[in-house]
Amino acid sequence: MELVIRPRRGWIGIDWAELYRYRELLYFLIWRDVKVRYKQTVLGIAWAVLPPVFTMVVFTVVFGGFAQLPSEGLPYPVFTYAGLLPFTFFSNGVSQAGQSLINQQHLLTKVYFPRLFVPSSAIGSGVVDFAISFGVYACILAIYGVTPSWGIVFMPFLVVITILASLGLGYMLAALTVAYRDFRYVLPFLVQALMYISPVIWSVETVPSRYQWIFGLNPMTGVIDGFRSAVSGKPWNMTLISMAVLVSAALFAFGLFYFRKTERRFADIA
Repeated sequence: MELVIRPRRGWIGIDWAELYRYRELLYFLIWRDVKVRYKQTVLGIAWAVLPPVFTMVVFTVVFGGFAQLPSEGLPYPVFTYAGLLPFTFFSNGVSQAGQSLINQQHLLTKVYFPRLFVPSSAIGSGVVDFAISFGVYACILAIYGVTPSWGIVFMPFLVVITILASLGLGYMLAALTVAYRDFRYVLPFLVQALMYISPVIWSVETVPSRYQWIFGLNPMTGVIDGFRSAVSGKPWNMTLISMAVLVSAALFAFGLFYFRKTERRFADIA
């Protein structure tokens, strides 16, 4: 009897049972990333807070003070931090996930484990930073005397959308970076461009309604606008929220299956 082993072609299914068996490994990879990030630093975990707070101060002075951009009736620091909070998590997660396989290529060639855990741990460690930054936002709201509306209960839903979009784009860029090292240099420009086409410093309300769907193709547009609605109590833009859900789900599905399709070549070309 002859047994012939051939590689599978096309899309490769996700072995959810295997991912569940290795779930503890994902936890340890996330915890390792958190510890390594702040190891031997003077300020430690404060680095999770300083970048968005400093950026908020600069944006407040330049765009809120000099440019006098509208802030939907909110104090400009409250307005801009509501955009920086999800976008900083998204941009850091995508940047770190996109380069995670290259930075840890020694693991890919030595031992088997679900490769999806490498970019996933980069996103997971960002959740810790997001939680800390959210606590800082609560302090900012208290300082400016802003009481969040009842819509704040939907904040976890918006966080899930952000995680899905981050994972999808992170999986895709991680796989592309292994095969095409040019993407290491494309990533910073991509993230910077995404910040300016996302409503971090500007309000969605400044865009004519007939053109808002174009910006809605960027899932962070709906997420950021949703964060501000949750705080200010303004009506939710369900069109942008729906587009954010659909685009994030599509990104997650495509990134996941593209990663699985190219995964078999990682050990050879890493």
